[in-house]
Amino acid sequence: MGILNLTPDSFFDGGKYRNEAAILGQVEYMLNHGATFIDMGAYSSRPGAEHVPEDEELRRMIPVIDLLMKHFPNTLISVDTFRSKVAAESIEHGAAIINDIAAGNLDDEMFATIAKSQVPYIMMHMKGTPQSMQKEAVYDDLINDLRYYFSEKIEQATEQKINDIIIDPGFGFAKTTQQNYTLLNHLDMFQTFGLPILIGLSRKSMIYKVLNSSPQEALNGTTALHTIALLKGANIIRAHDVKEASECVKLVEVLKENAL
Repeated sequence: MGILNLTPDSFFDGGKYRNEAAILGQVEYMLNHGATFIDMGAYSSRPGAEHVPEDEELRRMIPVIDLLMKHFPNTLISVDTFRSKVAAESIEHGAAIINDIAAGNLDDEMFATIAKSQVPYIMMHMKGTPQSMQKEAVYDDLINDLRYYFSEKIEQATEQKINDIIIDPGFGFAKTTQQNYTLLNHLDMFQTFGLPILIGLSRKSMIYKVLNSSPQEALNGTTALHTIALLKGANIIRAHDVKEASECVKLVEVLKENAL
């Protein structure tokens, strides 16, 4: 899953894709280098990000969906939003997947919107909001708390006839660096739900803080953690660097094919 940020303040590539040529060039590059989906976000969810009004999120999002549908009509577009109105309008314009960092917790109408449209739904684990989440990284038992969270959310979603669910444990969302590594160590425990697992590790602080570097210098560390996540059961990698992530996928596939 290739990341296309439409925000001016995303932690790695904020403001980079401001015109049609830059957007189309990046999407073409990602599609040519192995992206199955393009995940578009118009509301930065980095820790402490500024709140964006709903109409501004729509203003950033909808024209780009239209642009991609015109130039790449067969592309599977995932829209990263926690707002049901943004989800509904994006689907009307051609989006194929909704990627919700709040799993419905920030909009009571989200589940009904997804059920009506019957598009695949990515539900992530997060506590609080992007503005407050780093203050809420407190758990009785990290893995069991997340497993309970997903069991409840999956039950609620299936009761509303949401049929295609993908789970995302939410690396970096209401989790300390140490908790992120505990989660990665136990990622295979989320396979028991029998659902695809998406992971978002790309260039995050859990990498560059450990390496005393920066998001711009975190590609090698990202590749290392992508490989570990794939070996522990991840099915979808959400990445800024599609070519390198695709190479990880190919190598791990061959590794698994030749296991004794």
